[in-house]
Amino acid sequence: MKAVWSLAFALVLAASAASAQELRSYVIAGDSIPDSLTGEPGNADRGRAIVANRTVGLCLLCHSGPLPEVPLQGNLAPSLAGAGARWLAGQLRLRLVDPSRLVPDTIMPPYYRVDHLQRVAHAYDGKTILGAQQVEDVVAYLVSLKE
Repeated sequence: MKAVWSLAFALVLAASAASAQELRSYVIAGDSIPDSLTGEPGNADRGRAIVANRTVGLCLLCHSGPLPEVPLQGNLAPSLAGAGARWLAGQLRLRLVDPSRLVPDTIMPPYYRVDHLQRVAHAYDGKTILGAQQVEDVVAYLVSLKE
């Protein structure tokens, strides 16, 4: 399982590392990051495109979801279908930003964290997988998945 995580994380970093930028601060409250990283709501259509794109988020490498046009979806992680019925936006945001806060031995990479990472290529050191706006867009999409 750890080998799958390492491969997935390496592919994600190689394919879509966000440009070097200062991380926006956020506050974790319980099991969520209640406030938007950008101060603005995300765009669900852009979020869907990120989730479906195999070179940006690589979500469907491990997850499946209601994206019938994307073949060969993952089965290592929970389905994204109904995510908006299971979790609030802030809970989804924390799961994207740093899932290890909730599940310490998760194989899901942190999409908006740059510290305490392992085996990161020097070219991607200090860069997030997704930018703050991309995180918000994915959150908006996942919140829209009620069934």
